[in-house]
Amino acid sequence: MNVTVMPAGKEPFRPREKMEHKGAEALTEQELLAVLLRTGTKQAPVLEVAARVMERFDVLPLLKEATREELMEIPGIGKAKALELQAALELGKRIFRYSYPDRYVVRSPEDAAEYMMEDLRFLQQEHFVVLCLNTKNQIIHKQTLFIGSLNSSIVHPRELFKEALRRSAASIICLHNHPSGDPAPSSEDIQVTKRVAECGRLLGIELLDHVIVGDHRFESMKEQGFM
Repeated sequence: MNVTVMPAGKEPFRPREKMEHKGAEALTEQELLAVLLRTGTKQAPVLEVAARVMERFDVLPLLKEATREELMEIPGIGKAKALELQAALELGKRIFRYSYPDRYVVRSPEDAAEYMMEDLRFLQQEHFVVLCLNTKNQIIHKQTLFIGSLNSSIVHPRELFKEALRRSAASIICLHNHPSGDPAPSSEDIQVTKRVAECGRLLGIELLDHVIVGDHRFESMKEQGFM
């Protein structure tokens, strides 16, 4: 494990600034520790304290299991810093162990409508919802993007696909409700669907369907031939 011990009082490297401009992945393990520790002592800059931690535990798996008492044996690590390091390490463990719950799979317009029916059918205003799906057609994210009468000036593909891109979605399904309970598509519904589908083709994120939800009824724009 490479560590760099700098002379006391000299700290030419600024890990926080490096992280800000280049991202966390550009930092060494010592620099990442320095960011977590935030400050050093009067006798040793923060990078030197981080180097002591790395030398004490040698490899990351040993640091992962470090006790508070072991951390506090290192000069420059008091109780507060030891607790902060343990909190960061525990968070890392939990992220590593995290497994997603069973995700809802959309295989048909009926699946999409059933997933959102109870959320949408009693609303008094139109709500436009996007479902982001992975390559297995599992829903990885749901978000209400627009509220109000559906028209092309309200539904901005830019906002819709920004979320899909952020989630690395393979495809999307759009849904919106008709407060009247009648899911028959309007001319605006058709226009919006075609516009979103075209943008999806350009971005490589397929619009699988646009489902209009009524009161225990729905219409699939794909099945209607509008996309």
